[in-house]
Amino acid sequence: MLKLYYWPTPNGHKITLFLEEAELPYELVPVDITKGDQFQPEFLKISPNNRMPALVDTEPKVGSDPISVFESGAILEYLADKTGKFLPPFGDPKRYETLQWLYWQMGGLGPMAGQNHHFNRYAPEKIAYAINRYVKETARLYGVLDKRLADRDYVAGDYSIADMASYPWIVAHEAQGQDLNDFPNLKKWFERIRGKESVQRAYQKGKSISSGTSANMTDEARRILFGIEKPKTA
Repeated sequence: MLKLYYWPTPNGHKITLFLEEAELPYELVPVDITKGDQFQPEFLKISPNNRMPALVDTEPKVGSDPISVFESGAILEYLADKTGKFLPPFGDPKRYETLQWLYWQMGGLGPMAGQNHHFNRYAPEKIAYAINRYVKETARLYGVLDKRLADRDYVAGDYSIADMASYPWIVAHEAQGQDLNDFPNLKKWFERIRGKESVQRAYQKGKSISSGTSANMTDEARRILFGIEKPKTA
């Protein structure tokens, strides 16, 4: 059994995109990051960086002991190797083409768009320099992806973990100050993925847990979310 410790954020959605596309059975274990669930000792045992998602595989391919994996990119790679899907095998040049775009998302698109979200939507004060910096860097990264998609339907040719990693970070393009009409190849790719039934199922599961938006987030929840204060204990 696969147990996914999850909250409906871009990084959380990456994993449900894979699980739904691969039609794997799994259990969702909500980790409410607005209440501080990510700081609970039980969760820290499998995700020492107090970030979700995290995965526990109770039936790994090798050995009999459960395997836990944290970091969304590592989870995607683990699931791809476990199932033989959405990542070519070891030695195939396409594997490294896929992985380099996965790591591009992990090291670039995700962190920069994340800072964009923070300073545009969550920061207690509006800092023009920070907002401008991250909106422009997000636009640059969108441009990199748009150019990559000029002659292909998906980032590494076939639909892969590279697409699953990047797509959730494009969903909030309006909040990031981006217009997809400025990136026509990326827009076609985005709409192609959004139309997948597996993607719609994945996002519906997220909605069943929480809206995942800041609309109903209290000031205390924001302080917990960004590590400014620890959650109160009973």
